[in-house]
Amino acid sequence: MAKTYLLEIGLEEMPAHVVTPSILQLKERVTAFLKEQRLDFDQINLFSTPRRLAIQIEGLADKQADVKKEVRGPAKKIAQDADGNWTKAAIGFSKGQGASTDDIVFKEIKGTPYVFVQTFTAGKAAKDVLADGIKAVITKMNFPTMMKWSTFSFKYIRPIRWMVSLLDDEIVPIQILDVAAGRVSRGHRFLGHDVEIKQAADYETTLADVFVIADADKRKAKIREQIATLAKDHDWHIVVNEDLLEEVNNLVEYPTAFAGDFDTKYLPIPDEVLITSMRDHQRFFYVTDADDNLLPHFVSVRNGNTEHLQNVALGNQKVLTARLEDAAFFYHEDQQHSIQEYVERLKKVSFHDKIGTMYEKMQRVMVIGDFLAKHFGLSETEINQVHRAAQIYKFDLVTGMVGEFPELQGVMGEKYAVLKGENPAVAQAIREHYMPTSADGELPKSKVGAVLALADKIDSITSFFAVGLTPSGSNDPFALRRQAFGIVRIVRDQGWDFPIKELEQAIQAELVAHDATFDLDFGEQTQSVADFLTDRVKQWFSNHQLRYDIVDTVIKGSRQDIREMFKAADVLNKHQDDPEFRETIEAFTRLLRITAKADHDIADLQVDPALFENDAEQRLYDAVEKLKTTVTPAMSMGDRFQALAGLRPLIVDYFEQTMVMSEDEKIRDNHLTQLLIIARMINVMGDLNQLIVK
Repeated sequence: MAKTYLLEIGLEEMPAHVVTPSILQLKERVTAFLKEQRLDFDQINLFSTPRRLAIQIEGLADKQADVKKEVRGPAKKIAQDADGNWTKAAIGFSKGQGASTDDIVFKEIKGTPYVFVQTFTAGKAAKDVLADGIKAVITKMNFPTMMKWSTFSFKYIRPIRWMVSLLDDEIVPIQILDVAAGRVSRGHRFLGHDVEIKQAADYETTLADVFVIADADKRKAKIREQIATLAKDHDWHIVVNEDLLEEVNNLVEYPTAFAGDFDTKYLPIPDEVLITSMRDHQRFFYVTDADDNLLPHFVSVRNGNTEHLQNVALGNQKVLTARLEDAAFFYHEDQQHSIQEYVERLKKVSFHDKIGTMYEKMQRVMVIGDFLAKHFGLSETEINQVHRAAQIYKFDLVTGMVGEFPELQGVMGEKYAVLKGENPAVAQAIREHYMPTSADGELPKSKVGAVLALADKIDSITSFFAVGLTPSGSNDPFALRRQAFGIVRIVRDQGWDFPIKELEQAIQAELVAHDATFDLDFGEQTQSVADFLTDRVKQWFSNHQLRYDIVDTVIKGSRQDIREMFKAADVLNKHQDDPEFRETIEAFTRLLRITAKADHDIADLQVDPALFENDAEQRLYDAVEKLKTTVTPAMSMGDRFQALAGLRPLIVDYFEQTMVMSEDEKIRDNHLTQLLIIARMINVMGDLNQLIVK
């Protein structure tokens, strides 16, 4: 008969950001436990609030499934001696299976008789299984931060205050430290009281009577509904940020949304400051009109009912007003100083004590930005904008506003730059240089901002590598992996030519030429930085589930160019199912294997047709000479592949008629030179020897 099991872990208030991951972890661990213990069930319902993690297992089998199995032991010739007596091997085997030699049977496997014993394990009652094992499920949970309490050495996310463990209406005994599980739960801290859960199936409705909405999804839906009602009643547009909604939902057990106001005198402050004050600092939802203009109102969510709600709103208004007063002061005060004054202050601000000041970083970024802007073919106007942006782009770090609101760095740089008369493109680049701020974050929209973002990230990575502060394992305190992944995403988005090692060496030369190394030696880490960036390209491909052999192929291209890696991967992925793909790749890889052993200076490859010994050589030569005029760096990777694929029958015919490694040295070198020219065209796509073709 199917049963329902309830487990509730009652805690001191947990941080909002750990509630959802914790209940999902509990479900995962309970599911694994039930499968391991052979306890079938229909579904697991989840309940979570800041003070509790609970699971309700429906359709739980009343006992474990019985287990019958047949175990093979030693061969008969080992199990019995010449007189048919049981040997120690047979006796030990049978005892190990909880049986005796009387239970042994013989069965033949491929003509050889073996000892077998049939075993039967009766399933234990669900209550006994849970009592024996569910405690370990609870205590083995992991959390980002853990604490001890009282005199106990046990660590958990927060102190455990009560537990409920019910199988239908029967208590399943569990004890953790001084807390024994029972049937008594706790209602809302202020509106409710302790409550007895009579049946495991009654959990949600019982808690609802004591002002606890235990189902997080239902609680979130209620908040969303209340916000929608406020918006309709006031003709507002309330921006419901999903991350904020999730956080607020995990701060309350019985939500009531309400509106508050702030003085219109604060509206001239940039919207980003007001929104940050409300959303990030106070966990308020902000309000706009139909034209997306910010209004002097906010929406918050109370952990309680509507009683004395106006007093709650006034209290929240006072807290927000204090925050906005600070913002108004800093906004006014910051404008009393010039951008150049702030830049001068950066000479005393450390970027890192092993690397130098923020000002020195800006000088390097200015050189890198100038070089990249020209390399990527930006216009003269854009090159100048990159240069100006690099001169000042970190100035807002020493403003009062960013000191108070660190999350607004870049944003306030853009605002203040515009106020001080800087070109809007320069101001936009100041904000965009931080992008992307996460693995899938927004990318710079402008070319100027993209170049500045690349220059800043390249400098950070190469500088930290130069002083030996490289990521190791999961340790990456300076977020260099995220910055490198950002470089990869920006280059892909812009479609810019980015040969990693070539650019790295060119940038190093530029820094030396402009005396902007500030005693950092970048040369020793060139290969390490190149490998680091290449690994981030592999990460991108892995995230997008590209075949591993295609990934291995393209990252080993002759130029190690990020743009070409993406293009080659797209082409190979697109054509991998073509009817002639295998034959084409096999022809290419045969050619590449032969030329890999050749010792030629590719820059001076010259073929002498007078040394040809058959028509196949001439036909391949004529086709390649024609391709030389079309297969250029400007040619798309797809067209390059198609053009080279057209050589396949000629290459096959060439190998059938030509002894490449001729005993005549001149003829042999001429053969290799002819093939090396083709290999140079092919290698741009990567190391095709890595491809697995069937």
